[in-house]
Amino acid sequence: MPFPFDVRTRWLLISALAVVATAAACGGDSASAPGDGTAAPGSISGEFTRPGPALDVVGISDWINSEPLSIQGLLNENKVVLVDFWTYTCVNCLRTFPFLRAWHEKYSDRGLVILGVHSPEFEFEKVLSNVIAAAEKDGVIWPIALDSEMDTWNAFGNRFWPAKYMFTPEGGLTYTHFGEGAYIETEKEIRNALEEAGWDLSGIPVGTVDDAVRDPEADGITRELYGGYERGYNAQGVYAGNEAYYTAPDQTQEYLDPGEYPPQQYFLHGLWTNTAESIVHARETEELTDYIVLSVLARSTNVVIQPQGPEPFAVYVTLEDKPLLPEEAGDDIEYDEQGRSLFRVDAARMYRIVELPVFGERILKLSSTSDNFAMFAFTFGINESGF
Repeated sequence: MPFPFDVRTRWLLISALAVVATAAACGGDSASAPGDGTAAPGSISGEFTRPGPALDVVGISDWINSEPLSIQGLLNENKVVLVDFWTYTCVNCLRTFPFLRAWHEKYSDRGLVILGVHSPEFEFEKVLSNVIAAAEKDGVIWPIALDSEMDTWNAFGNRFWPAKYMFTPEGGLTYTHFGEGAYIETEKEIRNALEEAGWDLSGIPVGTVDDAVRDPEADGITRELYGGYERGYNAQGVYAGNEAYYTAPDQTQEYLDPGEYPPQQYFLHGLWTNTAESIVHARETEELTDYIVLSVLARSTNVVIQPQGPEPFAVYVTLEDKPLLPEEAGDDIEYDEQGRSLFRVDAARMYRIVELPVFGERILKLSSTSDNFAMFAFTFGINESGF
């Protein structure tokens, strides 16, 4: 987009440098990719052969589902430890949970400990009550270490959500996998490690699903789009499509719908405030006059929202300026008396809003009358199984 160079250099370039220094994005465009959408096969890390002070859980602010643990302590008990880096609004992480649950159910009493390290992408993901609610909602019943200041993340030199590191009593770190997919491979590595440690796996079958099935018609996908200016620019270009967004940070101003929506960006109309992590609706309105609009190439669309106040509110969703059909509606969509499609925001989390039966490109619009509406990120999917 033709932004003036002086506008970029004023502060947007600083944002770009911050992106390079931070962790990879979560919502990748591939079912088998890590958060930044680049494929990363399962591999062995050769930097460490035994866990120790530099490669253990450190700086943990709280624990969920467990008393404090250490990798070394678990290995001393002849356990195999699968460390899973995740954050609760990461769609890639959420897609791995059915497999993690299956492994926990099959192997937790046969020597496996899944240790979830929750390393947050957004500030609200540091709040203990938010993580507890998310864990309950998503069925995360294994031990969770809250790595709120990213100390364990940094100790591992990790860069992706999700990321898995497996430790064995004799070998230390023996296997890693970044992103989704390779579920059969990972389970076989788990089984080999457990059997080498002397655990009996008789009668326990290996899973048969190695990856999600993608829509065969999908020839592209909209990338993850961030609302905040800290991540507002990267090598593939800016996320916000309105030039006014880049005038200055933390500015409240009136935006105008340009009427055309180039792909891989979102556009604003109405009064909005650009903040470090989100774009915030800056006024209460009587009607749905202010909105976010974008051209979406995907089957599914999700949005991460944190309420800016205590009152729940509704966000209305249209495709091609029409309410979602029931067969297009994500799990969080409901309908009002007028037949309008909406979702109700009452917690800081990812909301599943669109699930198309077929792959395609649509104009998506989100609008709300509430000034509690803050959009942090859009994520997209092309899996036949949804989200």
